[in-house]
Amino acid sequence: MDNTHFDAVIVGGGHNGLTAAAYLAKAGKSVAVLERDNHFGGAAVSAGAFKGVDARLSRYSYLVSLLPEQIIRELGLDIKLARRRYSSYTPNPLNVETGLLIDGDDAQASRSSFARVGAGTDFDALQGFYADTEKLARALFPTVCRPLPSRSEARELLGDDQLWADFIENPLGTVVTNRLSHDLVRGLVATDGLIGTFTSLDDPSLDANRCFLYHVIGNETGDWDIPLGGMGSVSRELERVAREAGAVLLAGAEVTDISDGGTVRFQRGGVVQEFHGERVLANVSPWVLGRLLGDASGIQGERPEGAQIKVNLLLRRLPGLRDTSVPPEAAFGGTFHINEGHGQLEAAYRSASEGRIPSPLPCEIYCHSLTDPSILSKELAASGAQTLTIFGLHTPGRLVTEENNEQMRAELQAAVLSSLNSVLAEPVEDLLLTDADGNPCIEAKTTLDLEHALNMTGGNIFHAKLQWPFLEDDEPRKTPAERWGVGTGHPRVFLCGAGARRGGGVSGLGGHNAAMAVLEDLGN
Repeated sequence: MDNTHFDAVIVGGGHNGLTAAAYLAKAGKSVAVLERDNHFGGAAVSAGAFKGVDARLSRYSYLVSLLPEQIIRELGLDIKLARRRYSSYTPNPLNVETGLLIDGDDAQASRSSFARVGAGTDFDALQGFYADTEKLARALFPTVCRPLPSRSEARELLGDDQLWADFIENPLGTVVTNRLSHDLVRGLVATDGLIGTFTSLDDPSLDANRCFLYHVIGNETGDWDIPLGGMGSVSRELERVAREAGAVLLAGAEVTDISDGGTVRFQRGGVVQEFHGERVLANVSPWVLGRLLGDASGIQGERPEGAQIKVNLLLRRLPGLRDTSVPPEAAFGGTFHINEGHGQLEAAYRSASEGRIPSPLPCEIYCHSLTDPSILSKELAASGAQTLTIFGLHTPGRLVTEENNEQMRAELQAAVLSSLNSVLAEPVEDLLLTDADGNPCIEAKTTLDLEHALNMTGGNIFHAKLQWPFLEDDEPRKTPAERWGVGTGHPRVFLCGAGARRGGGVSGLGGHNAAMAVLEDLGN
């Protein structure tokens, strides 16, 4: 082949594209990766978000659960993931001077915390609930790096018809309310079905069920870990392995169209160029791929819509809580849930459905620097500075337009801070560090901001609606692309990003499965 012809041309250099490139290049295939930005990693990057401040934040994606140990091992990735001691802290919205702290190292302390918020009977119920989600994880997660099972095969792997009905066939809200009695505990569980997903727990679409499933099956435990060195450490390792295996990685290359025959046209440095691939792997949303193909016959489907506001902050220290029984280091040491009772989540969904920003806004907070101070300079870490990443739920992309984005960003940021301050003993604004220009160290990213920055259609972090990690019994399985869940209807073009079946999250699954389909298709 000449230097414009490859076995695979990969459009998009996010972590999935890099994963696919690494697998294919290590298998001896010629690979080119075209990335429109001036760096690789997509949403899985670390960045200095504040001018003159030496802090490398996981600016977009921020936790890891679904990245299989198999991928880390097979590619020889030097990635270290840290487990957090505390699972979560959730202030009681009926009395924010109390809260629920779940301590992974002290079951008795957790049990006592349940009793303090009046949810004592739910401690054992929650243990049983998550024992059942572990059964789901042990049955289904081992399949994610294999060709897709059918629905019947997946059900047989689980071997429990009641659990299958509870989590796969009936709305998530039913099993949550049937098995848990306290509003706070129900909400704590429910949030895993709502991250980046705008829906009600009782919606018959089962969108919440699919989101929940992917949040609880990772590596057969459902644990969400912090990558040491920030999220960029994951992408940097994938980039290293892909380059060392011989893949050609071109940054600043914006793809403008793709042909059915495998020709990819792109602009780089003001010059229009073409590469030809025996297979083209699209690490972009199905919506973007449809536009690049000039095809509206089914790839695009419904335009994706994100449902979150992301806010990054840098504080000179952690704030005190209105619940004085819990040290801030413990509360912020896991996932800090704010205004996420079951009733609050449903009320927020109704408000946003009617075009209003929910008040209070349900939010989740992650303090990465408590677990990984290496993302801060030694001086910042020694001073007690901490990062906060806040993920606000039920803020659908429909609220934001090109015309109102600046105003809505400010209003959503204010809603996030108001929600946070409702459980603090002091305003978080008073603790913000300032950048080199004297501006507070806070940045908010709307769904439209994500679309602009990452070409992430609608700001949807999953690129499209999540799909089950199995095929329906009557779905075709004749081609490698169909069996691996990466097909597009175009024989030479595969999905390899979050929009592939089983592709969401920082998992590498979209890239791994697309690479396996290519190797099978081309004959390895």
